Amino acid sequence: MSGKLEIQWSPIPNKFITWGSEICLYEVQPARDTSSHVFKISNTHCAQLLATNTNHHYVRSIDIYPKSESDLLLAIGLSNGRVALSTFGPSEHDPCGFPGKELVPRHGRQCNAVQYNPIDSHLIATGLDKYRSDSSVLIWDINKFSMNSDSSNNSRLAVNTMAPAVELVRPVAEFGTSEVTHSLTWFHGTNRLLACGMNMKNIKIYDIRDPNKMINSTMTKGVFGKIKFSFGICGTLKKPVWTLQHNKPVLKIEWCPTKFSLLASLHRESSVINLYDIQHSIVGNEEVEPTVMERIIVPGSPHNITSFSWHNVDENRLLTIALSGTIKDYTVFDRITLNWAPTSNLVWSHGRKTMKHLSDMFHNDISSKMKERAKNRYGLQEDFYKNARLVDNNEILSNVWNWLQISSKLVEEGTIRGTNFRHPGIISIISKIDPNINKSDTITISWAELGNANCQGSARYYRHEDRDKTLHLCGWPLEKDVNSLAKFLGNLEREGAYTRAAAIAVFNLRVQVAIDILSRAPDSTHYVTNLNVVAMALAGFSDDVNSIWRQFCSTSRAKLTDPYLKAIFAFLTAENYNYDNVLNETGVAVDDRAAFACMFLPDNKLLDSLKRLSDKLCDEGNLDGLLLTGNSHDGLKVLQRYVDVTGDIQSTALIAFRAFHAELGSQMVKTWIKNYRHLLDTWKLFYERADFDIMLAQFKPNEKPPQQVYVSCNFCGKKHIGLHAWTEQR
Repeated sequence: MSGKLEIQWSPIPNKFITWGSEICLYEVQPARDTSSHVFKISNTHCAQLLATNTNHHYVRSIDIYPKSESDLLLAIGLSNGRVALSTFGPSEHDPCGFPGKELVPRHGRQCNAVQYNPIDSHLIATGLDKYRSDSSVLIWDINKFSMNSDSSNNSRLAVNTMAPAVELVRPVAEFGTSEVTHSLTWFHGTNRLLACGMNMKNIKIYDIRDPNKMINSTMTKGVFGKIKFSFGICGTLKKPVWTLQHNKPVLKIEWCPTKFSLLASLHRESSVINLYDIQHSIVGNEEVEPTVMERIIVPGSPHNITSFSWHNVDENRLLTIALSGTIKDYTVFDRITLNWAPTSNLVWSHGRKTMKHLSDMFHNDISSKMKERAKNRYGLQEDFYKNARLVDNNEILSNVWNWLQISSKLVEEGTIRGTNFRHPGIISIISKIDPNINKSDTITISWAELGNANCQGSARYYRHEDRDKTLHLCGWPLEKDVNSLAKFLGNLEREGAYTRAAAIAVFNLRVQVAIDILSRAPDSTHYVTNLNVVAMALAGFSDDVNSIWRQFCSTSRAKLTDPYLKAIFAFLTAENYNYDNVLNETGVAVDDRAAFACMFLPDNKLLDSLKRLSDKLCDEGNLDGLLLTGNSHDGLKVLQRYVDVTGDIQSTALIAFRAFHAELGSQMVKTWIKNYRHLLDTWKLFYERADFDIMLAQFKPNEKPPQQVYVSCNFCGKKHIGLHAWTEQR
């Protein structure tokens, strides 16, 4: 393949030619055939040599008949100025008599450019060197071959002043008298306009319908490349819209036919191709300077590239040929801009195509969940527990709304008094306990008195009015209210929470009740451990440190998977009333751990333990921490961390304005509310936005909402003021 310095895609999508000392035709195939007749040009394609044409020497330029369907008709510009029409053998063009014909100018000189008209493909434009007073741009009509085929056997369509007897046909148009033409191209979208790079300093535009008049021209040194114009641009040739300087000479430039803003250039002694994406923009009625994005692609040729060619149909696809003859098939991948619509549609561009993924892909995303909740008026229900039902699939959110319901009810009923918060947290209540003034009562009771015959020791717990309040906040019944405890445990059983019911029974020192609950649990795959077996183990409860039961339970507890079962045996096997294993069991609900701490931790340890738990939940962004902080300023920190972790601005804003009334003026809460309003507007949920604003206004009675509707004058555009406002101004 030595000597093939130029390459060009043909109008047939899977064929291309190369030319230098000879002209070769190749066919592109998928890279499946491993025969010796093909060679690889990319990871997915290979090429096969179909034919070779060696009939022409000193080839200067080539163009391919644009309407070829199965065979190629080449227009070959030679160094003597002639244009030869040639094929690679018998073809569909033989009946027209085109193959073998030549277009011969009046005087011999080098042919610098040749191009078929893309619309009227029977017209060929040729650009020649200067010769005295002769024209350098000739327009030929090859259909005249068939008109003269019957009257002459001459294979050349000649215009020869030295032999007027054989002059058969003249060019249909001639331009550029006493000038040199370096390059030319037909206008895109019209069959009559031709742009020519001439005299090393001009680009001139001609209309072949009027050979005596030039339409437009401009001064420039950029006349050697391949020019491409669109119809209607010829009146704007005043100055370059963009100029780029390079140290190396330019071998070739070519616009991408599938992306009109993309220009490729090749420089001498270079193994890369420079791409320029020229983006035009209009501000108002004025066109501003274009933005140019430059890229460099490396097709992978081992030697310097001598030519390249864009594919006419496949987007951003080009061929390159190196000095060694190596051919590469390369696709330029566009920069992708992702656009995520508020409706959770993901859209990005891929060439001229637009691809979309609908919101079905993101049904588990927080944005989709927030939108569905907003449609159901989540957070706007007057009763807190109704909002909990709307998010019953999210245990943490459901717990928060239920806690808001319980706390507000306890404050309204007077069960919790002496607090400045409508939704007090456990820490604010427990902090009132002073070990020196109103310390908690310590109650000690033997296990034997509680019906555990195998036990010799005793259980110890603490009672205080404020501790009882925290138990109410956690939803636990008081130990002295036997009927409430039985009802509470019964509800848990009906919900299927057998292990939690058993654990709370044990924490209330009713081991036998826990055994009965576990014995009634049905066999279910929900519990990996057989609860009947656990009930049997629990029936042998003994607090003897040396007992086999205690040793067995201490070693087997780590093998249990249910957190409540692990907490039961951690409590019963605790030594010296150290319950860290229970409090650190993260699988146990926060309200159960907080209630347990309020029952079994002494005053000097209780508050510190609750604060450590609160800090841990705040760091995690766990809204269960609101049970401990309440609607204090620390509660806002929990909400901020929650929105940082989950992105759930909806629940954050709703909980903030429903529970943190004293903080509505803070910048943090204002930001949450503003962002949620914007989100509702983006989703076009205007009714939900109106309901949100109406409920928010109830908590800001002194704040007047801004006016959003005005009556304006159609003439001057100024807004009218009411009679009352006009009177006040006077």
